[in-house]
Amino acid sequence: MKHTISVLVEDEAGVLTRIAGLFARRGFNIESLAVGPAEQVGISRITMVVPGDDDTIEQLTKQLHKLINVIKVTDITKIPCVERELMLVKVSTNTNTRGEALQIAQIFRARVVDMSDDSLTFEVVGDPGKMVAIISMLNKFGIKEIARTGKIALVRESGVNTEYLKSLEAKV
Repeated sequence: MKHTISVLVEDEAGVLTRIAGLFARRGFNIESLAVGPAEQVGISRITMVVPGDDDTIEQLTKQLHKLINVIKVTDITKIPCVERELMLVKVSTNTNTRGEALQIAQIFRARVVDMSDDSLTFEVVGDPGKMVAIISMLNKFGIKEIARTGKIALVRESGVNTEYLKSLEAKV
């Protein structure tokens, strides 16, 4: 199972290196990593997607707590969250295929950020499932390049689990 871990750290040189070293020493893989300033000056939020079972992730969380400059570690996998990724995707197009590619982009609320005679570059923002879906739709045009951020996530203060609501909606 993939777990989403949110880590608040002091914004000091070498923090990310120590965290990456911890993962490397224990043979853990990081599938997604996003780092940026948090709500307080001098604090950064690291959001990681890590594969592993609950026991392994619990052990990893305990190890992260021991690191210098780590303030808080939370496994937010099973907590209702708002999750987003940003992706830039460049696809091959010509005068015959450009219209269809633009229609697909419109359906996914993607923005055109660059255009040439033989390509379109889209900016896509959404949950990880949206990224997979648009890639599968754009594959037929020929994907030239993709750049994706890691997943970022914040716990929903409302506590509403939108995944649960979607499953109820699908049953109706």
